[in-house]
Amino acid sequence: MTDSKYFTTTKKGEIFELKAELNSDKKEKKKEAVKKVIASMTVGKDVSALFPDVVNCMQTDNLELKKLVYLYLMNYAKSQPDMAIMAVNTFVKDCEDPNPLIRALAVRTMGCIRVDKITEYLCEPLRKCLKDEDPYVRKTAAVCVAKLHDINAQLVEDQGFLDTLKDLISDSNPMVVANAVAALSEIAESHPSSNLLDLNPQSINKLLTALNECTEWGQIFILDCLANYTPKDDREAQSICERVTPRLSHANSAVVLSAVKVLMKFMEMLSKDLDYYGTLLKKLAPPLVTLLSAEPELQYVALRNINLIVQKRPEILKHEMKVFFVKYNDPIYVKLEKLDIMIRLASQANIAQVLAELKEYATEVDVDFVRKAVRAIGRCAIKVEQSAERCVSTLLDLIQTKVNYVVQEAIVVIKDIFRKYPNKYESVIATLCENLDSLDEPEARAAMIWIVGEYAERIDNADELLESFLEGFHDESTQVQLQLLTAIVKLFLKKPTETQELVQQVLSLATQDSDNPDLRDRGYIYWRLLSTDPVAAKEVVLAEKPLISEETDLIEPTLLDELICYIGTLASVYHKPPSAFVEGGRGVVHKSLPPRTASSESTESPETAPAGAPSGEQPDVIPTQGDLLGDLLNLDLGPPVSGPPLATTSVQMGAVDLLGGGLDSLIGGPNFVAPPAAAVPANLGASMGSGLSDLFDLTSGVGTLSGSYVAPKAVWLPAMKAKGLEISGTFTRQVGSISMDLQLTNKALQVMTDFAIQFNRNSFGLAPAAPLQVHAPLSPNQTVEISLPLNTVGSVMKMEPLNNLQVAVKNNIDVFYFSTLYPLHVLFVEDGKMDRQMFLATWKDIPNENEAQFQIRDCPLNAEAVSSRLQSSNIFTVAKRNVEGQDMLYQSLKLTNGIWVLAELRIQPGNPSFTLSLKCRAPEVSQHVYQAYETILKN
Repeated sequence: MTDSKYFTTTKKGEIFELKAELNSDKKEKKKEAVKKVIASMTVGKDVSALFPDVVNCMQTDNLELKKLVYLYLMNYAKSQPDMAIMAVNTFVKDCEDPNPLIRALAVRTMGCIRVDKITEYLCEPLRKCLKDEDPYVRKTAAVCVAKLHDINAQLVEDQGFLDTLKDLISDSNPMVVANAVAALSEIAESHPSSNLLDLNPQSINKLLTALNECTEWGQIFILDCLANYTPKDDREAQSICERVTPRLSHANSAVVLSAVKVLMKFMEMLSKDLDYYGTLLKKLAPPLVTLLSAEPELQYVALRNINLIVQKRPEILKHEMKVFFVKYNDPIYVKLEKLDIMIRLASQANIAQVLAELKEYATEVDVDFVRKAVRAIGRCAIKVEQSAERCVSTLLDLIQTKVNYVVQEAIVVIKDIFRKYPNKYESVIATLCENLDSLDEPEARAAMIWIVGEYAERIDNADELLESFLEGFHDESTQVQLQLLTAIVKLFLKKPTETQELVQQVLSLATQDSDNPDLRDRGYIYWRLLSTDPVAAKEVVLAEKPLISEETDLIEPTLLDELICYIGTLASVYHKPPSAFVEGGRGVVHKSLPPRTASSESTESPETAPAGAPSGEQPDVIPTQGDLLGDLLNLDLGPPVSGPPLATTSVQMGAVDLLGGGLDSLIGGPNFVAPPAAAVPANLGASMGSGLSDLFDLTSGVGTLSGSYVAPKAVWLPAMKAKGLEISGTFTRQVGSISMDLQLTNKALQVMTDFAIQFNRNSFGLAPAAPLQVHAPLSPNQTVEISLPLNTVGSVMKMEPLNNLQVAVKNNIDVFYFSTLYPLHVLFVEDGKMDRQMFLATWKDIPNENEAQFQIRDCPLNAEAVSSRLQSSNIFTVAKRNVEGQDMLYQSLKLTNGIWVLAELRIQPGNPSFTLSLKCRAPEVSQHVYQAYETILKN
């Protein structure tokens, strides 16, 4: 007879009868009674009143009865802690039972009873079980330590259980090793700061040995633990990969994904030139393909993980396109995921096959799937240029079907194709215009309006088409209204005579009759642009648009690297880091891929630039000076503080005013301090007096205050290395003030705030003269331009090369370090012109071994032009003479730290090569001064 009879009792006074049966002398009757109690407990009846009677039944040799009593005990110990203490003696006794199953059962139950009062009584039995001769008992005790740690962490640490757990990693039994690893990982997750799993090559070797003999879940624990280890070099990484690879052929999909995670992580450290790297890529494909023959739910999890893998290393599955073709009986969630991966794998080699499939999908019955298929055709056109024509003709065929939702999706993607390939496929516009009336979705209407506005000059009745949309302007969605406003303004700028009324109508609708702030603001901007300066309006509104990129939905690189570390977990299905969906701080550790080893670094990377690289290249991103990292890490990067004291010259005060508060300094307001006469260029007086009218005139006045050459901005810190923050910049000198002009771009998926900047000690004492002020939070995909005033009163330390500047930038995400080379001419001061007599005396006084000669080639300027160009960057001509048909310029310049450099420049008319001789008491400066000459004269 089955156990179902225990669930069908309808007796009255049941508890009383069960009590009597539990106290019966007959073993069989007792067992029946406990089964009835467990059955009642299972269906939700309260049988806690029987606690003492059930606990009395613990004293038995019958294993089945003992299991049932322990089950009851686990359930009710929390609500009856005082009663539960009665059972402690039995636990202690059972932990010394000759039967290992009973010892293990006792220790397992002890771990499940979450009652603080009891835990201290359990320490002694647990210690014995951890050293038990039977591996089954040891593996159960290992898990019990993790459970006990969750109840009372301090107790576990005081009793030394963690050290015993670490010793179990060297156990001879693989299941004990796996459970010890699982327990330590669990504890480490709740205490990220504790370095419990102190993995080293020896312990890794033990784990890999145990890996082959564990059960499947044991293998997963060990593989997940391996994934948290960072090998010391590429050889160790390769050796671990070789021993993990056999797990790829395991029948359990969780083991396969855990193995894939380890391999994906350690492949970062392998050089792509290695034969083994290619072999590993080939071995990774079959297990991933095999996962797709499982049931749909497993397929979906596998596909979400494959989506990440394909974004990181598309070469793994590039020949496996066919397995991602959709089957007729796939559920919709599997179909959509397969479609996404197909586009990611699309390439010139397989595009014909992919397009044929997608065209087929576009005739399916499932609306969501059809929409995604049509969108996929457009994405293929953007991704694989050679296929664009075929994609466009496929889309036109689909438009001819006149199926409403197909037509609308097709128009949305054709708009993107126009953005990617301008002036190529505009012949299809006529076909698109025929379908105007059928468009009812905001996105499709907005796309069509954009096309009409963008190509208004090619569409004869563009004004009529746009007017037809205007009739129901207030019923349209914001997206359509904004697009319509821009399109009509574009049309007006292209055909001003015919569309004046139309543009006035839309501007008044957008500004006077609308309560949407975005629409109103855009309307006012266009209105003012058109009324004050139609030429400027044309340049702004009809400016050339940047081409769109092929993969707009790629996961941001830093997030992708983190998700690769979570393959096979929920994070890889959600495509979000655990911190986004795990409540509280527990168990959320930010993971990242190991850094590439030196041997595997690609040659073009800036980190490995050769020592003699030209000055244009970036120096090491992480500097190599012994004390440097310490210096940078010790910088106080708290909330922005005011920088070192400003130099008190009125010139620098003016520059700081310019950034600090208002435009007083620009327009001669009350706080404006006039710079010394020597420093003011001739054209500056006029621009200062003329007030705001010159503010935006970059050809005179502020835009070119001293005419010193400014190099174009270069990327100093790529987004890949700074969790999505990209920093570009250049250095400028204007009227005696040095600035670092920065451009900060947020390429991450989160807002950035709390910016601060500090410089390491450097050769000329450059330091920020004010905090780095980013006035508003930097949203994703936003760029902000900042001019950071600098002074030269910071700490000095000779750098290699001399003009190397090491910078630390902090924001709410992290602190990032980079180095850059500043051009020396920003340090040439305005009072660097030496008196002739002084020049002669100094030239003779400096020893001849301090003289350096350089050739400046390919410079077709005459002596006059050279002199004036150099003077604008504070290199002054002291005297000029002609010797045997050669022009000789004698020049002087002075650096911010007071070092004088004297120069003789020999120019042969008609010869584009000049000879430059430099003399200086600090000869190491000469090379950099020569580079400044080259830069100024050739730009």
